[in-house]
Amino acid sequence: MRLEDYWGVGPKTSERLRESMGVERAVEAIESADIRALVDAGLPRGRAVRILRRANGAAGIKMLGTRDARDVYDDLLALASEYALTAHAEDRIRVLTPLTDTDEREARLDRVLAARDAWAALDDGDRDAIRSAFDDYDDAGGTDRAAVETALKLREAGLHGGTFTALDDLDEDSLRAAAGALGTVGDDGRVAPGADDELDRLRERRDSVADLETSALDVLEAIRERGVRSFEEFRAAFVEYVAGEADVRRGRVEAAVAEDARDEADFTSTSLRALRAELDEAVDERESTVAAELRGSIESARGDVDTAVAAVSDIAFELSLGRFAAEHDLTRPALVEDGLAVVGARNLTLSGEVQPVTYAVGDHGLDAIDRDDDPAPPTGDRVAVLTGANSGGKTTLLETLAQVVLLSAMGLPVPAERAEVGQFDTVVFHRRHASFNAGVLESTLKSIVPPLSTGERTLMLVDEFEAITEPGRAADLLNGLVDLTVDQDALGVYVTHLADDLSPLPPEARIDGIFAEGLTEDLQLRVDYQPRFGTVGKSTPEFIVSRLVANARDRAERRGFEALAAAVGEEAVQRTLSDAAWNE
Repeated sequence: MRLEDYWGVGPKTSERLRESMGVERAVEAIESADIRALVDAGLPRGRAVRILRRANGAAGIKMLGTRDARDVYDDLLALASEYALTAHAEDRIRVLTPLTDTDEREARLDRVLAARDAWAALDDGDRDAIRSAFDDYDDAGGTDRAAVETALKLREAGLHGGTFTALDDLDEDSLRAAAGALGTVGDDGRVAPGADDELDRLRERRDSVADLETSALDVLEAIRERGVRSFEEFRAAFVEYVAGEADVRRGRVEAAVAEDARDEADFTSTSLRALRAELDEAVDERESTVAAELRGSIESARGDVDTAVAAVSDIAFELSLGRFAAEHDLTRPALVEDGLAVVGARNLTLSGEVQPVTYAVGDHGLDAIDRDDDPAPPTGDRVAVLTGANSGGKTTLLETLAQVVLLSAMGLPVPAERAEVGQFDTVVFHRRHASFNAGVLESTLKSIVPPLSTGERTLMLVDEFEAITEPGRAADLLNGLVDLTVDQDALGVYVTHLADDLSPLPPEARIDGIFAEGLTEDLQLRVDYQPRFGTVGKSTPEFIVSRLVANARDRAERRGFEALAAAVGEEAVQRTLSDAAWNE
């Protein structure tokens, strides 16, 4: 396959990859989602991620219908990747894309939830052993040898079955022999230092003799300084000197000395050259023997080696996702044909104590959890118009629904006690963007309407149209979107403050509301984030004005806010302040 055939790889990128790593290695890196290899070749990380996502999941990427949907997707994968046990596992998480096949989603859910349960069942010691093994794997560069050694460490930790099943039938003796051979013999037959003690000793002696040959005149002088009086004495002193300096047996030196040298200098240089040549031959012979033995060890264990390499990669990937699921208490969604319903759902980007919410659009079979204040979500409505208090969590609810849908589309568990998630071809998530001009209105409509018009299965999650055009016209547009959503048999949740300005909604749509309930003792807005189904929410500006009155910096500022209090209802403001003081 040509590099230019991959999405995002143009002529310049292709040339850079060819020069840095070659076509074959570049294709391998793209097919195996090796982000780091592409980054090391000079590609910006963001571009490498985009190329790999398209290469390995182009059909799924089409599900992300808007920039805001893509932002939610990016945020989810960034969060999940924080739990990666290896660098390559992080890369694999970063390039996950929605799966278009339900069976593939179910299969990945099976694996990730099994990994979640496996991780949760481990004690601290086993978890430390796993992290240490994978840290060593990364430190060693993720080579085949590192993978084999990691597999052996995981087996030594007693990990087996379930997520670790691939390790169960490995031949440890064969793997240990292969571990000593892997990475020590190259394609050219060269054997790395440390692989064989005898070969290392021969190389050291050969190198020592080579050093003596380079300084033959110094050798000559050193022998002469011993006071030799004849050539026979010189020859004997030479053998003794070289054997001692190079740690070579006297017999080997004796066998290499020159028999027809013209003088002592010629004798010294010729003998050292012959000895080095003889040691070169010995090194080559031993290296050939060792290389054959190492290759034999690797070949005899090839099946186990390949299994270990694949198993370590897959275990790291699945266990990383399992850690993510365990940390955030993620559960299995029910993958259904139509509808979206969540019970006890939480937004993964919020920190601290979070009020879970129950919500639904479309058909579903979920009852509410057993709490008096958590009614069962309605079933059958294709569209919900969500109204209510400022800072009441309406946008957060839209984002939570987007998180649940995208996670389940990737075959990952979701942040809810229970969930039913339908099959969607496109998710249109649009946050409120506070720009009031015709250009923003046009670009927004061009972003959200075409996916809805295709007749495919579309989920609309749209926030506050009134932020991009005047309220009266925004209400007209929202009515049109609700009607179009129903006509296209899509699902939608639309957030607005314009419920009173809407024309009668079609029977397939309802209005829900989120309510502020007052101020806390520290004058923070107290909100019930659980929407009330079939009820219009109120913005309750008196709570905000009450806080401004209470926090006024001086008398003049207070008088200004009191004027606003009179406009929104002074009695309500005073009652709010009194309630806050009473709570304190």
